Amino acid sequence: MLDLKLYLAQRLSALVMAPLVLGHIAVMIYAIQGGLSAAEILGRTQGSVFWFAFYGLFVVAVSIHAAIGLRVIAHEWAGLKGAALSALSWGIGLGLFAMGARAVWAVTWA
Repeated sequence: MLDLKLYLAQRLSALVMAPLVLGHIAVMIYAIQGGLSAAEILGRTQGSVFWFAFYGLFVVAVSIHAAIGLRVIAHEWAGLKGAALSALSWGIGLGLFAMGARAVWAVTWA
């Protein structure tokens, strides 16, 4: 049952990530084409609830998606099982979330 829930969680996180990836790429192309500097980009993102929510959701989806994917790889390649596999998965997911959340905070509110 856990495998089915993880499978569904990874697929749902992919559904959330897909439009966010496209939006991120579109924003990056716009920034490069417009010749925006880092200071100009930060000027537009600082204090923005929209960008905080956009990239915050992105970080949550990526953390879930990557942790589950790496869990499968660790099980198949390293033969990890049980508590060790769960600890690794949680550690990766929480680590990715912490790094991503810090980056989102720095770009939108710091």
